[in-house]
Amino acid sequence: MNTEKKIIFASAAAILFSGCTTDSILEEPGDSTFGEANRQTMMAQVVNPEPVYVDPMTTSGEHAADAIERYRNNDVPDPTGESTTSGVTGGSGGGGSGGN
Repeated sequence: MNTEKKIIFASAAAILFSGCTTDSILEEPGDSTFGEANRQTMMAQVVNPEPVYVDPMTTSGEHAADAIERYRNNDVPDPTGESTTSGVTGGSGGGGSGGN
């Protein structure tokens, strides 16, 4: 009886581990642009770790104090919005049903 259990266990293990084989598509996709959209999206979210500034950044205690005072008096100017599109519009032509 013990040998039968070992044989059943060994065959079940062989069946389960056969699903762990690799697929050649995952190893070598054959297309040099495979995953390019993912890489481009990731790079678009990366901030330049070493930015180069034309003028040195300066700080001023008076400037900070004025900003705090404007905040306390509720006199903060509204931020200006920035457009992320350049006026490109799109749409699709609706396909009509050709019911003759």
